[in-house]
Amino acid sequence: MHYQNNISFFAFLAVVLMMIVFPSHAQKQPLIIEEQGSFMVGGEIVKASGTFDPINHGYFNPSNQASEGQTLHGDHAYVFYQIPQDKRKLPLIFWHGYGQSAKTWETTPDGREGFQNIFLRKQFPVYLIDQPRRGKAGRSTEPTTITAKPDDQLWFGIFRLGIDNEFFKGSQFPQDSLALNHFYRQITPDTGPLDIEVNINAVTALFDKIGAGILVTHSHSGGQGWLTALQNDNIKGIVSYEPGSNFVFPENEIPDPISYVGGKLSARGVPMSDFKKLTQIPIIIYYGDYIPTEPVKYPGQEQWRAALAMAKTWSNAVNKHGGDVTLIYLPDIGIKGNSHFPMSDLNNEKIAELMFNWLQEKGLD
Repeated sequence: MHYQNNISFFAFLAVVLMMIVFPSHAQKQPLIIEEQGSFMVGGEIVKASGTFDPINHGYFNPSNQASEGQTLHGDHAYVFYQIPQDKRKLPLIFWHGYGQSAKTWETTPDGREGFQNIFLRKQFPVYLIDQPRRGKAGRSTEPTTITAKPDDQLWFGIFRLGIDNEFFKGSQFPQDSLALNHFYRQITPDTGPLDIEVNINAVTALFDKIGAGILVTHSHSGGQGWLTALQNDNIKGIVSYEPGSNFVFPENEIPDPISYVGGKLSARGVPMSDFKKLTQIPIIIYYGDYIPTEPVKYPGQEQWRAALAMAKTWSNAVNKHGGDVTLIYLPDIGIKGNSHFPMSDLNNEKIAELMFNWLQEKGLD
């Protein structure tokens, strides 16, 4: 009897410990998904001249394959979607940054729920994009060369996790070696030349297909997001995490380029009639921590100093013409330690809550 009591005690203790170690998992309710699926959207079809020979086309001899008369479907986007029960009126369309795919928005490198699940739990339909020539949309109509060279520490710096292999003090990015290993493995190459117009056309086609929605961008897709909004009225709001390039200004109001260690950030000019489209929708921009206000010697930080400075100039320009842009540097509101990937950081639920509150404030929920 005493032995059985000990077993019961240890079993109870194990349950308590599991609840302490995994409190978020223990408290979450099951997700009820009404519909989910995936599709390709946009893209081009290339046809080679000549006549296809179904017998002597080189199937069994790849080095001698002939293209004559054949077609190539490529340059589309891949989209995975989930629609929860009791869905909200507007979906969230998540677009990744450079060197990334839809994985950006899925499970975090250390296994916590990412923005995909966080916002499904808030009843938003969620669409995750792999842009053309990337990830599951890897079929390109143009060739490229993919190299395989060690560059993890380059990304570590550019993504403001830290310098070399040392995390910044107070970093919110998960720092265990397993999480970092997973993070490095989500970096993915382009399978064709990076072409902004190709990407914009595919995402425009997505909004044509699904209708009104809210575009959520990260890094490199930030500037592409502004340009997509110029083409598609179905974008009803934009949430942009750390946009880094392609800030759009009226043609006669283009600011001077901003120099930084390793490069120069220039703006793009568009006709005023196009620019005014950005004043018709609410936009919010978030930047994380460790962005210097003065030049430093590390290029990984420097490019974000330039981006934040350009974002301030851009926000003022849009608002001057009647727009509704909010720019938030997270440390200014007491949220410190965020990397270039706030959607993956340890406080990603707090970051998501900021976004959710803004969506409610602007009537986009």
